[in-house]
This record gives sequence, C-alpha cells and structure tokens, in this order.
Amino acid sequence: MCIKNLYKPLRPAFTIIEILISVIIISGSIIFALKIHSQNHEQIVYISERNKLSLQDSLFLTPDVIKYHKDKKEAYEILQRHFKVKEQKSREILKKSSREFFIPEQIKIIPPEETGGYGALVDEIKIKDKYSSSYFHFKLQ
Repeated sequence: MCIKNLYKPLRPAFTIIEILISVIIISGSIIFALKIHSQNHEQIVYISERNKLSLQDSLFLTPDVIKYHKDKKEAYEILQRHFKVKEQKSREILKKSSREFFIPEQIKIIPPEETGGYGALVDEIKIKDKYSSSYFHFKLQ
C-alpha cells in the first residue's frame, strides 16, 4: 500500500454557502411564480363571472328598459311581456334573476351644421348587481 494513494487531491465542490444561496434564489423564483399564478386565477374568475352576468343582462335589455329607472326588476317580469314562458321551472329560474336599473339623463348628439348628417339620442342603461354593467341604446334622428 502506497501512501501516495491515501491522500488523493480533493475535487472542487460547492460550498454550503453556495448551495444555500442557490436554494434561496430558487425559492424566491417559485414564490414569485405562485403569486403571479394566484393573481391570474383571480382575474380568470372575475372575467368568467362578468361574462356569465353579461349573458344574463341580455334578458333585461328589452326596448322598454328605459322606463325602469331606479327600479329593481326580475327577468320574468320583464320578459313576460315579450315571450310566453310555459314551463314553471323556467319561470322560477327567471324570477331568481333580478337587477337594479339606473338610467341617467338622455344625451342628445347634434351634428355640426356645416357637415349636416344625422343626430342621435343616446340612453345609458346601468344594470347593477355583483358586477355592474353599462349598456348604450342609440337612436338616430
């Protein structure tokens, strides 16, 4: 046995400090990625709920919606004038969906006399619920 073989030169390796620093960097990156994921998830839920309510809002946008200023109406109450709903289950679903309306003052758009053209009356229809929405009704003159 040779003494020369007992004392092999050590290979260069990472120190404990280098390993700890790399673990801290990786942990920070993971925390940042999870935070972004959480924010994206919240936005997706918000957009999804808004889209569902926008679809339901279309039930309330009948031609006579402007007369419901500061009223709270059920979808069935508005639609029964325009559609005949025969099924009781459908009626109950429509009665569960209600919205509060706010109709600001009508805006009159008058074109400049030099150019001529059409004028318009604009009604804004604000429908209030968990996520409020605004819709516009234009009438050309």
